[in-house]
Amino acid sequence: MSGRDWFIERYRAMGSSLTGDETTPQAIRVNPLKTSHEELVNTLTDQEVKLEKISYLDHGYRVLESPFSLGANIEYLLGLYSLQEAASQYPIQALNPFPSDTLLDMASAPGGKTTQASVYMQNKGIIVAIDISRSRLYATENNVERCGVTNISIHHVDALELSEDPVFTKILLDAPCSGNYVTDPYWFKKRNQIDIEHNAGLQKMLLSKALKLLKPQGVLLYSTCSLEPEENELNMQWLLDNHDVNLMPFDGPGSPGVTEFNNSSLDDEISNCMRFWPDETGTQGFFVAKVVKI
Repeated sequence: MSGRDWFIERYRAMGSSLTGDETTPQAIRVNPLKTSHEELVNTLTDQEVKLEKISYLDHGYRVLESPFSLGANIEYLLGLYSLQEAASQYPIQALNPFPSDTLLDMASAPGGKTTQASVYMQNKGIIVAIDISRSRLYATENNVERCGVTNISIHHVDALELSEDPVFTKILLDAPCSGNYVTDPYWFKKRNQIDIEHNAGLQKMLLSKALKLLKPQGVLLYSTCSLEPEENELNMQWLLDNHDVNLMPFDGPGSPGVTEFNNSSLDDEISNCMRFWPDETGTQGFFVAKVVKI
């Protein structure tokens, strides 16, 4: 089962009004480790870049217009800001790591959320950033250096092979997923039900590993850029059924997690999760869940 019509029909069955034509504007994230919002906005405005503050993000701006590539100018190269889609800026903001935290980023490449976490931790505490892809970790290393981040230890390792000592107070699992059509014009031609089920299986293994690495009362922020319930709400239902956890609510721009799918009802606690439907938020599709280990 696949194809544009099949996907759009299942999204509408979940209560959305998606058409499959939604897009998301470019966005940047200010790096307070190196500059202030006012200074950066004034600098870019002088260069005829038009920005709009994203109301629900601490450091995010939509790019309305730019006469040049924002990934190639001196301010970007100096690490004063990063290019980061709006919805993808939300998970770390929701996790809100403190300077006293020990944080694990389980799939850190290319490093956007990793460097963002350091901002909230004021370059203090400890961030352990890992990824299974050595080639993608080069981007993490480059972004860490560019953004002036000093509280990160980067490792090329499969998260599933980590020892299971519960040493982390907070964990980000921005899980490998099926993605979504908003950021990939060929997405509908590439994805099918088999892909979704494969990813959901891997995500469950990563979720189980994350909970073993998390201290009691620690917080796991699970996120995907997928709209598929198998990778999102159904994984959270599996987590509730098989682990001692609570799902905490969000104060954000999205919609509650879906609690009815394929004529089956999910736990009411799933509504504490949050979906970014592209037609409602003006972003790519996204899902976040805040899990507390009991």
